[in-house]
Amino acid sequence: MEQKDNFNALYDITKTINLILDPNELLEKVLEIAMTHLSAERGFVMLSDQNAELGYTVVAFKNFNSKKAGDEFAGSSSVIKTVLDTGEPVLTFDAMSDERFESSVSIMAQKILSIICIPLRTGERITGAVYLDSSKSRKAFTDDALKFLTIFGNLAAIAIENAQQYSSLKAENVRLKNEVDVTHLFSNIIGASEKWKKALEIAHRVLDVDVAILLTGESGTGKELVARAIHDNGTRKGKPFVAVNASALPENLMESELFGYMKGSFTGANSDRKGLIEVASGGTLFLDEIGDLPLNLQAKILRLLQEKEYRRVGDTKNKVADIRIIAATNKDLETAVKEGRFRDDLFFRLNVIDIHLPPLRDRRDDIPLLAKYFLKRAVENYKRSIDGIHPEAMQMLLANQWKGNVREFQNVIERAVVLCRGSQLTKEDFVFNAGDSSALQKNSMTLADFERQIIEATLQEMEGNRTRTAERLGVSLRWLQYRLKEWGSE
Repeated sequence: MEQKDNFNALYDITKTINLILDPNELLEKVLEIAMTHLSAERGFVMLSDQNAELGYTVVAFKNFNSKKAGDEFAGSSSVIKTVLDTGEPVLTFDAMSDERFESSVSIMAQKILSIICIPLRTGERITGAVYLDSSKSRKAFTDDALKFLTIFGNLAAIAIENAQQYSSLKAENVRLKNEVDVTHLFSNIIGASEKWKKALEIAHRVLDVDVAILLTGESGTGKELVARAIHDNGTRKGKPFVAVNASALPENLMESELFGYMKGSFTGANSDRKGLIEVASGGTLFLDEIGDLPLNLQAKILRLLQEKEYRRVGDTKNKVADIRIIAATNKDLETAVKEGRFRDDLFFRLNVIDIHLPPLRDRRDDIPLLAKYFLKRAVENYKRSIDGIHPEAMQMLLANQWKGNVREFQNVIERAVVLCRGSQLTKEDFVFNAGDSSALQKNSMTLADFERQIIEATLQEMEGNRTRTAERLGVSLRWLQYRLKEWGSE
């Protein structure tokens, strides 16, 4: 290739590779360009990997037998090691008679003649290498080819690093966007009832202890909220928080989504892919609805918990997982264990720290607090002029059973804000099944009796302080004093 052709080719190549921001696509393109311009028969690109046995990982390859690729790549390990150790390229016209590689049995077995291998260099760092070979002709690669490939390799190394950084920033941006709303919404965990405080007290004790946690409770009680709070206030704060809903993933995709997969491991696996476990590296993996996890994956999660190791689909080597696992379920796992639907060893491993989140009907004291919080947020989001909840509407909220718990409660408040046309939320603004008054019926209580019980209990909790009691109940002090006078409590 003449010098002018080299310049033109490198100019076109630079424009091409700088437009590709996906690391896997870029690596494939780098290999394709190198093989095409040098008419190589086979080739691969590898990147340095301290966790790999050989010190590198092959990330793109062409014309290697996929079933025996590992052995064939290993056959080039002496060449790769020379390039990585010295930082200098290797060019040989007859590898089988080259004394540098006379000890390589694989080169002899594969009858490799010509080899060219150059380092991928970013500044002073060697980040990988491009390897090409030929078994058909000696002197398949020339000194000019070596110069061309070396310059190309330097350009490619910069493009690869830029693509990796872009990909990392993009993934981090997506993660942060997914967390912004939740983080804002639950900047403070709302609740002051005894059962709720007891659950949070246990969570507080394990913030700095890297132990697995099992969160139990009905749907909508705030299990993910508590998991995020543990993560955000613990030793892994600032690292990824990855939430996985086991009931939402199709069973045939669950393993590859969690553990990742290797290129060629199944139809459609066109490149290596990280699993969610690897995405969560350094942070927390939240396994929601773990009771729906298939038995075969339960065994792999158990190994992940015990050994801190996992294996990608199609891989032959284990990876180390630096993560904390928080699991959650709305099912009775003890019953599932007895029925053979959940592994007992996994249950015992998860159940070291069990935090049970009470349903909203068991923490009615928190309803006025939650109502005030969700009302404020909804008013800001929908830009409405609403300054409170009418006492009769609050009574109705307190009386409802809230089978959907906090999630249902939040939706009801937001819907009422949208429908409201006045300055306060009234009974007419709420659309939900308020007829579920089983709690009142069981105790033969009227709504007025229930209202009085709530007020007197809150007044006692606030040690008789009426201002704080009114704030806790989300009512005006004037209204509270009127009720107390009506009951002769003045």
